[in-house]
Amino acid sequence: MQPKSHKMNKTLLFVKSFILFSGVTLLLIQCTDKKNNANNVIPFDTTQTKGRLPIAYINVDTLLAYYQLAKDANEQLLQGQEDSKQRINARAKQLQADMASFENKMRNNAFLSREKAEEENNRLVAKQKELQDLNQQLTNQLIAQQQRFNEQLRDTINQFLKTYCPAKHYQIVLSTNSMNDNVLYAADGYDITKDVIKELNARYAKRK
Repeated sequence: MQPKSHKMNKTLLFVKSFILFSGVTLLLIQCTDKKNNANNVIPFDTTQTKGRLPIAYINVDTLLAYYQLAKDANEQLLQGQEDSKQRINARAKQLQADMASFENKMRNNAFLSREKAEEENNRLVAKQKELQDLNQQLTNQLIAQQQRFNEQLRDTINQFLKTYCPAKHYQIVLSTNSMNDNVLYAADGYDITKDVIKELNARYAKRK
């Protein structure tokens, strides 16, 4: 019977530390009033945005790196991951010691009977199964925690943009990342990431 603790440790660490968004298009929001439709278009006053179109974009990577809520959530995820890792490692270390003791006794014929040896072997197999189940349980808990943070972050930003966009006269806000996958070109002034981070952090600081 070979110890499997190294496999368990690897599976536990698969939760990525900083993926709080499942896709870069999550910030795609139409910031017009729901009462308006295709036959009732709001005329856009370019004097409100210095002649620019009512469109802007946010760099999600930058937002996640500097929005304090995302940073706090990431720290909690990392701490939970580290706590789970230490818990699994402690159990695995004890199991390996028990296995080594069992193998040593088998080599030295230290068991009083075959039944006693089988009983100890079965106990170790059960302990190994318990460790595997614990590893899966802790991994699932981390995944669930990450999903809750994802939802909280999306809801917070979406609610913020519902008030931010009308105040800033934006009708559409796009999202992109550091590779600019969704925005291949934009003139100066369309990137509102810094302003959004500033206001989000100010709102978050008031809540803490």
